[in-house]
Amino acid sequence: MKRIFIIFCLVSLICLNAFAQTAQVRVGLLNGPTCVPAAFLMENKKSLSAEGIEAELTYEKFADPQALLPKMIKKEIDIGFMPANVAAKVYNSGNKSIICCAVVGYGNLSLITTDESINQLSDLKGKTVYVAGQGATPEYMFRYLLKENNISCSNSGDSGNTENASVLIDFSIPTAQIAAQLISGKIQYAVVPEPFSTIAKSKSNKVRTAIDFQNEYLKFSNEKEIYPLSVMVVRSAFIKENPELIQSFLSEYENAVNWTINNPAASGNLCEKFSLGLAADIVEKAVPVSNYTYIPAASAKASLEKLLSLFLENDKTSIGGKLPDEAFYYTK
Repeated sequence: MKRIFIIFCLVSLICLNAFAQTAQVRVGLLNGPTCVPAAFLMENKKSLSAEGIEAELTYEKFADPQALLPKMIKKEIDIGFMPANVAAKVYNSGNKSIICCAVVGYGNLSLITTDESINQLSDLKGKTVYVAGQGATPEYMFRYLLKENNISCSNSGDSGNTENASVLIDFSIPTAQIAAQLISGKIQYAVVPEPFSTIAKSKSNKVRTAIDFQNEYLKFSNEKEIYPLSVMVVRSAFIKENPELIQSFLSEYENAVNWTINNPAASGNLCEKFSLGLAADIVEKAVPVSNYTYIPAASAKASLEKLLSLFLENDKTSIGGKLPDEAFYYTK
């Protein structure tokens, strides 16, 4: 009987350990400004608890959304971050495999220059402006604002006639090199997101923000809020299988965003500690102008559709040919 009792206890312990095993929530982070708030989670939150479930948070870093997406499609990453149009395109063309859970960043684009005569969009007539990223929000927001100001534009180097275009748009310089090119005097005008504006201005007092795209957008869009830029997405199947864990993660991330906004210096130190691609002093300066936010997807639907409509107008393939349907926007 004693032997049977010992065996029973051992079996019970094994079963308890099996049930107590920690699940995993695998988070894909983009190196750079998008995932700065995640540094707070990496420092302070090792696991999630929901409805008796314990889940370990693990993180993997990626250079860009194109490197992250295959991992989500293969079910190797559960939660990711990316531009809103990329999320819409994957949803529309990938069997609705991901769902948008929240807007985590509003627009933070600006026209930076060393030319002191530039103060409004009309001052750019006859200039070549270097834009960070073709087929992305900087390009389409710039085109939208030029159009609203009745300023024509075309791509620099187009085979067609560009003589009648007021502004030439050039995509030939990689985003990471734009600041150096501006400081060296090789270019004079650039459209960039944060933290590239902050980086350029921190390295030269000749570089300044001449035009804030967020203010310009509010002027012409009749919107009360600026446009969304970055979103958090989750695999559709993972949401169905782990609804409580997702709710827990969303709550934790919202707290991380709020902490980041209120603690730019500490955020910078954590970003450097976890090698998220930005120096501490740059993060400290950039956080106050980076427009981090946390808006549940369902509440952000109207503003997301407004932005995605700009993509649709310029290039239908950029969001998968149509606006995403209702199921794209996560609801509890």
